[in-house]
Order: sequence, then structure tokens, then C-alpha cells
Amino acid sequence: MNIVVTGSSRGIGAAIARRLAAPGRAVLVNYLQGEEAARAVAADVEARGARAVLVQGNVRSEDDLRRIAATFDSVDVLVHNAAIGVLKPFDKIRAAQWDLTLESSLRPFWLLTKLCPLAAGAAVIGLSSMGSSRHVPGYAAMGAAKAGMEALTRQLAVELAPRVRVNTVCGGLVRTDALRHFPEGEQMVALASRHTPLGRIAEPDDIASIVELLVDPRSYWINGQVIVADGGLSVR
Repeated sequence: MNIVVTGSSRGIGAAIARRLAAPGRAVLVNYLQGEEAARAVAADVEARGARAVLVQGNVRSEDDLRRIAATFDSVDVLVHNAAIGVLKPFDKIRAAQWDLTLESSLRPFWLLTKLCPLAAGAAVIGLSSMGSSRHVPGYAAMGAAKAGMEALTRQLAVELAPRVRVNTVCGGLVRTDALRHFPEGEQMVALASRHTPLGRIAEPDDIASIVELLVDPRSYWINGQVIVADGGLSVR
């Protein structure tokens, strides 16, 4: 099984790469700048019996996406995790920052899926967030990008069926380095922890476990879905 995880040197992507690593599998660990962190993830992948392939590449670059897509002769699992974006009120966002945000999340979801030699029975999985459907301070650009990924999930699920399944995991607040960049990060964590029925915010491995579920052949009948994984927060 050949697995591609974009943005997998840290956070949720790193957790997914580790979670999917197993004997007989090859995992592409993609990074932009954090080579040392990526090598640490690759070492963990190999410690779990899988083969790790390190590929530096910017998901905003079509040439880099082509290199990523050409790494394996066929791809069984493609996880779109990489995301870079601006966290500002809508009227403070510059056009270049808006483009950066959509070009790092929404565009590669379309383009890398198109470029990868997806095997019959492959699973394509996107990573979204609750800001796709509700207000989060400073999340105008990223929320638009994630909402676009969810819409594209439904389109691709039909166009690639029956050979390939496409789903997206929509997480609530996750404890990653990205929290430091939110304008009201500490307040968001406190509020989410208080109101989440399961009593805390997510860890990266909580999201990785849902990705693992969608990769499992027993989830074959799940297609074109946005799976909300937020500990029950959205039902409050």
C-alpha cells in the first residue's frame, strides 16, 4: 500500500503518517521547510515497519505537486492535510494572503488528486475544520478554503466512483502549534474544552484515527461524506 500525506512533518499530518504506517506499506512524508521534523516522522514510520519516503515540496507549486504525484507508480491513500493560511478579519486580509490560503488547501485538493496515479480501490481524504460552517475569529480565508474542500469532496466522490472513494474529516479544535496563531487561541481552547461533551479538545491522533477508519476497506460504503469529529461540540 502506497500512502501520500501532505504536510506531514508535524501536527495532524505527522500523526496521520505515523498512524497509517505498518509493515508492507510505504508512506510519503511531505514537508515544506521542517526537514529535521520530517526526518523524525520518517524514523517513526520506519520504526513501525513501513518504508518512509521524504519529499520536500510546496503544495502551492504545480511542479512540486507533480513530483509528489510521481513518487509512486500507484497511490492507494492520498491525504490532503497541508494548509497554510492567514488568520485575520476579512477586511484586514490582503489579496496575496487570500490567494496563499486557498492555494495551499483548496487548489491542491483538486490538483494533486488529478495528478496522482490513484489505484483501483484508493481512498482520497481531505482535512477540514468546523470553521467551514461556522464563525471562528480570523478564519474568513481559511474557512472559505475548507468549505470549498468539503464541496469538492462531494464532486470528486461522484466523478471518481466506483474506482476511488473520497471523504473529508472535519475536526473541531485540535491541540497543534497552529493554535498559537489564532487571535483568541487561549479563549477558544478554554471555551471548547468547557462545552465539548467529551471534556477536552482534540489531540492530533484523534483525527488520525478517523483517517485510519476511512482507509480501512470495511468503510467502503462511506463515500462523499464530511465526517465531523469534534467530541460532540457541534451538537451543543
